[in-house]
Amino acid sequence: MNLLGEPILSAAALKTAAPATPVFRRTAPAAPLAADPDAQIAQSVGINLRRLRTQHQLSLDALARLSGVSRAMLGQVELGRSVPSITVLYKVARALEVPVTSFLGARHEPGNVVLRAAETRVVLSARGKVSTRALFPADPPTRTEFFELRLSRLAEEHLPASPPGTRANLVVVHGSVAVVVGEEEYPLATGDAIQFIADEAHAFRNLADSDALLYLVKTYPRADG
Repeated sequence: MNLLGEPILSAAALKTAAPATPVFRRTAPAAPLAADPDAQIAQSVGINLRRLRTQHQLSLDALARLSGVSRAMLGQVELGRSVPSITVLYKVARALEVPVTSFLGARHEPGNVVLRAAETRVVLSARGKVSTRALFPADPPTRTEFFELRLSRLAEEHLPASPPGTRANLVVVHGSVAVVVGEEEYPLATGDAIQFIADEAHAFRNLADSDALLYLVKTYPRADG
């Protein structure tokens, strides 16, 4: 079920979909990304959103109903005219039953991958106080995501529930934060870590007057159960 209580389509169709052009191979991409970093993010997210929506045979109206994100917003994102917040990406990813990183870059073949700092995608929260950077491409067999999160002073980020069975591991590199899972709140200091079930709403709150740095690993259940 999605956030609106409506059924979510199966992601089984993703298994037979043709992969997009790899980003880490020397072959030229099908469509070069814009030079501006913000434009690159917008273009990449738009291309991947359209690809995933098409694979699920969903119209913009249908995806809007499943995700709770307006049709107008989805349309702007697909056209590369808007960079969605991480909350919007989570809602759409949950509706499509895919990892958030599916929107942040073209899929690639298995192997050794180097992610240069200047090439990684950074997504800002709606208020710009929380930045999320994907540090590892989604691995189809294990469906694992690795994120760097930076929270400005006293900032907080609320995220919707991930697909059922999703687990998260978070470590505080520096700072003082609270992790809220459902109705439970867990205060953490530098060096503390937590593992939690992420298939219910959760939030990260910076408790200090200085920035906080977190690393988050999310592991999604296999599509075949």
